[in-house]
Amino acid sequence: MARTVRDSRLETRTARAALKPSGKPYYKSIDEGLHIGYRKSQAGGKWVMRRYAGKQAYVVETIGTADDTLDPDGAVILSFAQAQAEARKRFTEAKRVAVGLPAQAGPYTVRDAIRDYLTWLESERKSARDARWRAEGLIIPELGDKPVAKLTTAQIRDWRDNLAKKAPRLRTKKGDAQKFRAAEAEDPEQAERQRKATANRTLTILKAALNRAWHDRKVASDSEWRPVTAFKEADAARVRYLTLTECTRLINAAPEDFRKLVQAALQTGARFGELAAVTAADFNPDSGTLHIRKSKSGKDRHVVLTDEGIELFRALAAGRPSGDRLLLKAEGGRWLKSHQTRPMKDACQAAKIAPAANFHVLRHTWASHSVQAGMPLMVVARNLGHSDTRMVERHYGHLSDSFIAKAIREHAPRFGAKIEGNVVALEGRQ
Repeated sequence: MARTVRDSRLETRTARAALKPSGKPYYKSIDEGLHIGYRKSQAGGKWVMRRYAGKQAYVVETIGTADDTLDPDGAVILSFAQAQAEARKRFTEAKRVAVGLPAQAGPYTVRDAIRDYLTWLESERKSARDARWRAEGLIIPELGDKPVAKLTTAQIRDWRDNLAKKAPRLRTKKGDAQKFRAAEAEDPEQAERQRKATANRTLTILKAALNRAWHDRKVASDSEWRPVTAFKEADAARVRYLTLTECTRLINAAPEDFRKLVQAALQTGARFGELAAVTAADFNPDSGTLHIRKSKSGKDRHVVLTDEGIELFRALAAGRPSGDRLLLKAEGGRWLKSHQTRPMKDACQAAKIAPAANFHVLRHTWASHSVQAGMPLMVVARNLGHSDTRMVERHYGHLSDSFIAKAIREHAPRFGAKIEGNVVALEGRQ
């Protein structure tokens, strides 16, 4: 505990009674950059503190009533010693707040780091919804109360490994015990890869929060979490897409309102949420494009349509006011998150597509067939909304092999060379 500074003018009632009322406090230095002051008026004395705020500026704050006539209670009525303790407490809190720490002393925890990171994410990026969901469900329950300064590489690695072993979570009513999806017995390798991919994405959020804490000097070192890396090949491309015949069956099997949504996805490669937000004004029949204003990346883009796609959106937009959404449910309501799950499953069952595909497969289908038809990867990337070809190469690059092989066989030079020898393959044999 800091020692109490002595001052014969301020430490007793009798001494303070001899002071003259003044607009300026009588100050005493108690720490570097901190003074305790006594301001005397006709109504009575008040304790004030003056702290140095940098750049030759001071902050003055009243902290309590002096015990000139009443005995001190340590809360409202303060003695000279109690006023010093309160001034030091507030001085320390102000310094903590200035560097971004909570005012009250205590360890800076993973929970604090996540809170600060989400606040930054919401102000600097499009959305922190997915990060918040993962943090609240997968990070904070296990690591939230641990001081960041005491985290170890082993703790973080164990948390990552255990996360990769857990079954996927299902949507659960608030307050109920968390529900989990049953194990996917038909493809255990795929299920394991998906769990590792989830662990990787969640680890990215944790490390981003810890790195921001380190960047903001709320923790001295990043050496404990830097060695923990993501699982390798968990995000290896295993993209599923529908054949053209399956697409036709799916379109025919879907109910009318959902059929339009399926057709729009197959014609554009756009995401479900992007299509649900499209209005009549977003379709430009002159340029043959669809303006995607609300995208995952936060950037808008113009999707170029084929003649077939132009006719589809021309029909959808016919007679519609510019602000009307083009794709609505049968009863006129908007397509909201997860509204596509049940119709897609039912349509796949009716179309005899097994296992049932999710709606995002339609995006993969557009991209996959475009690449196989010889569309340059950069063009595919631009229409999908990617800034470069890395994602397209990862997921669809292998599909361009047939296009490359065809181009080589058509355009590579021929030299008219004759094969020497008298060995002839028998007909029907390789």
